[in-house]
Amino acid sequence: MKFLLASASPRRKELFSLIAPSFDVIVPDIDEIFRKELGVGPAVAAIASDKARRAFDLSEDSNSPHFVPDRKIIVAADTVVVSEKSVLGKPSSEDDARAALKKLSGKVHSVITGVSLIAGDRGTIVSEDTFFEETFVEFFPLSSEEIERYIKTGEPFDKAGSYGIQGKGALLIKGISGDYFNVVGLPVARISLKISDIISGFEK
Repeated sequence: MKFLLASASPRRKELFSLIAPSFDVIVPDIDEIFRKELGVGPAVAAIASDKARRAFDLSEDSNSPHFVPDRKIIVAADTVVVSEKSVLGKPSSEDDARAALKKLSGKVHSVITGVSLIAGDRGTIVSEDTFFEETFVEFFPLSSEEIERYIKTGEPFDKAGSYGIQGKGALLIKGISGDYFNVVGLPVARISLKISDIISGFEK
């Protein structure tokens, strides 16, 4: 069985290593289209599915360095932060990060990660399981000085919602309800259970 993670995120790589000590990384080249008419959770899950399916196609290309002709499990994910019905992705500038952190200050928001797992065997998708996980996070009230100090760390700029719970962003957080690792970018316990079910299915 070969494991493939469809993500360039160093945080997801670290988390996925808890499930699969040995795996390859494929970075799928897709346009991440957020289908807001689906609702936030299903829309994020749909992006994860697009990533997983593209990664499957790449793994079937005999000219690709990621060619895997036999049994494989592909895991893809996408994460967004939702505050007061606004979807906050990765900031494009300091102003964008500043606005996001002001929006999160002193309030509860949700972090939603969409996940798609594809099991493939000799060119065929045997199964696809796509879902989303939601965790609620509460921020302390933040002063302008605290926001500026955090922005200057550079940490917000590659993270949905402009903060990283696993880094200095931990100092902004009053509490969470749900899966901590989901906020980092991968709900590892739920994924591990689903992978165990997939492997059991292969073995029957």
